[in-house]
Amino acid sequence: MPFAFHYAARSDVGMVRSNNEDSGYAGPHLLAMADGMGGHAGGDVASSTVVAALVALDGESLSGRDASQALLDRIHEANREIGGAVDDDPRLDGMGTTLIAMLRTGDRIALAHIGDSRAFMLRDGEVTQVTKDHSFVQNLVDEGRITADEAKTHPQRSLVTRVLTGNDDDEPDLVVRQGRAGDRYLIASDGLTDYVARDTIDEVLREAREPGECAERLVALALRAGAPDNVTVIVGDLVDIAKVDAPPTQPQVVGAAAERRRATRPVPVTPAEKAAALTKSATGADDADDEGVTLAEEGPRTRRGIVLRVVAALVVTLVVLAGGSYAAYAWSQQQYYLGEQDGVVTVFRGVDQDLGPISLHAPEYATTIPVDELPDSYQQNIEAGIEASSRADADVRVAELRLQAEACRYARSQGDECRTVEPGWTPPSPSPSPSGSASSSASPSPSASPSASSSGLPSSTPTLPPPA
Repeated sequence: MPFAFHYAARSDVGMVRSNNEDSGYAGPHLLAMADGMGGHAGGDVASSTVVAALVALDGESLSGRDASQALLDRIHEANREIGGAVDDDPRLDGMGTTLIAMLRTGDRIALAHIGDSRAFMLRDGEVTQVTKDHSFVQNLVDEGRITADEAKTHPQRSLVTRVLTGNDDDEPDLVVRQGRAGDRYLIASDGLTDYVARDTIDEVLREAREPGECAERLVALALRAGAPDNVTVIVGDLVDIAKVDAPPTQPQVVGAAAERRRATRPVPVTPAEKAAALTKSATGADDADDEGVTLAEEGPRTRRGIVLRVVAALVVTLVVLAGGSYAAYAWSQQQYYLGEQDGVVTVFRGVDQDLGPISLHAPEYATTIPVDELPDSYQQNIEAGIEASSRADADVRVAELRLQAEACRYARSQGDECRTVEPGWTPPSPSPSPSGSASSSASPSPSASPSASSSGLPSSTPTLPPPA
């Protein structure tokens, strides 16, 4: 039975980010999506590197066992390339990428996964998640310390525990799934899954008839929800080409991989992209193969007509960009996060991003908590930025950090190591010595053992990559 993917790939930079660190590829035999991290330190480099390394597998004829090994080999090769890029350019230190790749051979699908991007399968009307996040909050869920619902709004939900960073021990999960004609697969970055409810995603997967329609609706929903992060969606329907019209065979490449490799032109899905595409067409900047092509409805081109189209396109672009910028700014001013300024914990209003020359954050107030008096794990989180859902929530986080700083100072005064404590911790009262004087050997009570605070701030010192 001859199988193939009927596929679509869509990507958008999101409402706040200035560059796209996601990379996506969709072809007849391969679906792949990588969510880069590291910001201007090279998230786009990492994601496009790994996707580029996998592209050749789409044209190879492999058995099921060979496909799994070939997929792993290419991922390891790409990871070594990421490590080599960091060695060559220290400015790229800290970059990494998640990855989900599906390589089809017959009706079997080798699925490789690392990070917190997610893959779903629709079969017989039921949608199931077929990957498990490699993230800090997923570990908390597995340990029973928080519920799955609490994980959705946890302030550290962006911290991942396994990604491709160029290290030798970066190893993806690999499974082989039995496919069936009619299965629909979705691979998505957290720009979708963090901002669109799971029930809504499931509904779109069931209702959309074509992969392209499905992908466009999902991206549009993420943008409507105000997703500040990049949004990338890959949809693939497994079809029996002996029973249906042959699906397309021209691969689709989107996001950073499309910009860096120019494999294909990304499909315009937002008003800003469409306006930009209109500008490009009107100015004659399309590929050489398109030169001289006149659409029937256009009629003969005149110099005046071209000028008018250019002006109209520029006006549309400016209007769309101005509206999008205002919406992004208005949304950002409803957000809060905790960061560092002048060596102390500071509450910021906004998000830790800039929109061109416009700063999307400003200090709300500075605390008196020195960052260097916090446990190492909290210092790392302050550096990455601790999200807060409101000003009141930010105040709660400050109170928790103040307690941790107090516990650290006490432990150090006793010659002990700084460690995290329970929310109700108080400095132990000195134990009287036989002479009635205070003992100098007091140490934190048993309640000061590492655990999770009610806010979910980490209670140990995990070594975590930067937020995705």
